[in-house]
Amino acid sequence: MRYLPKSPAERQQMLEAIGAASIDELFSVIPAEYRLDGDLAIPRQHAESEIVDYFRAAGQKNATDYASFLGAGAYRHYRPVVIDPIVQRGEFLTSYTPYQAEITQGTLQAIFEFQTMIAELTGMDVANASMYDGSTGAAEAVMMAVRITGRHEAVVATSVHPEYREVISTTTQFQGLPISTVGYNNETGRIDLDALSAAVTDRTAAVLVQSPNFFGVIEDIPAIAEIAHAKGALLIVSIAEAVSLGIVRPPVEADIVSMEAQSFGVALSYGGPYCGVIATKEKYVRQIPGRLVGQTVDQNGNRGFVLTLATREQHIRREKATSNICTNQALVALMATIFLSVYGKEGIRELAEHNLAKSAYAASTLSAVAGAKLRFSGAPRFHEFVLLTEDAPAVWQERLLENKIVGGIDLARWYPELANCTLWCATEVNTREQIDAAGRALAAAK
Repeated sequence: MRYLPKSPAERQQMLEAIGAASIDELFSVIPAEYRLDGDLAIPRQHAESEIVDYFRAAGQKNATDYASFLGAGAYRHYRPVVIDPIVQRGEFLTSYTPYQAEITQGTLQAIFEFQTMIAELTGMDVANASMYDGSTGAAEAVMMAVRITGRHEAVVATSVHPEYREVISTTTQFQGLPISTVGYNNETGRIDLDALSAAVTDRTAAVLVQSPNFFGVIEDIPAIAEIAHAKGALLIVSIAEAVSLGIVRPPVEADIVSMEAQSFGVALSYGGPYCGVIATKEKYVRQIPGRLVGQTVDQNGNRGFVLTLATREQHIRREKATSNICTNQALVALMATIFLSVYGKEGIRELAEHNLAKSAYAASTLSAVAGAKLRFSGAPRFHEFVLLTEDAPAVWQERLLENKIVGGIDLARWYPELANCTLWCATEVNTREQIDAAGRALAAAK
């Protein structure tokens, strides 16, 4: 029957079974002013072939040939073609949480391998595969720090992704957990260390920073950790661009790392689903949200995998659960696992170097345009940078679009003090020709 509706005879049979004479009688309890009287204003019915033709024609309108320099937490990277054939296999695509280890060894091993790779990349001892994305992971990391320290305040850098901060605020607003923010250095774009030192008190459970931060700048994690730990607070490092770990020193001084793994082979997909993860030190493992897969042996000594720790409210008493919003991200985590397996350690480093080089070339090319310059300097950055222009972004963005180029994001949307500043991103998929074309279009827009 696929998705075909019920026939009139079947509807009448159902009405008789429930003791209603007609559809109108069935819905008579609904006030007349709220009932639809007449047909919906929708086009006539179409044959399946017509529907397919319609969507094919609509798909042709998609701007697939535009060069994009957007980033800000969702990054365009090449996805190896091997990913989709594997994740679409029935045993992966249709599986749910692997409760029964006897019949879900494949899924359990995939999660275990993912956890292992993430732990190696972040410099942490353990990692989970149960967060929706980087934003909910950051919020869960703050709540995790509250449970560990018994304190009920947190300090968050304003250079953390604005939407991550919104999710944190939404999560904590009814938890009796005040969040204070610390600004950035106007020259470097890094967190203001003096302001941070003043903001952290003996009531602070966690300090949350992002590195590379929202401006693409790499934070001084050892210095931040020293400030946080001196007051007994935990340090949480949020990572929105996972590829950066191919070349950037992992935040080993952190107590908790919250990361978005979308860059590891997960398609942009208009914003999700993505793959969030929390990694931490072994001593905090029992406060990590979600599930952890562990390695063991069966009664015959054969290697096997099981759910070692599951602290979600579905598994244990609600008041003891670490989270009620985390889920099983095994399928999306599998994409990242395949991506990391294909690239390997050297490949990930080369990919990061490629991104670094593209960004450096883009920053040099665009800042050379008359009336444009880099907003922050004096600190290392990865593949994003802030460009300051004499004209407002609306003035030149239309010119770029005419040349099939999507330029940077207007930062004034979140940072009013950064008027005429845009955030640009260049990854390995951006060609030198695209970068040069963006420079020419930006210059011609004046």
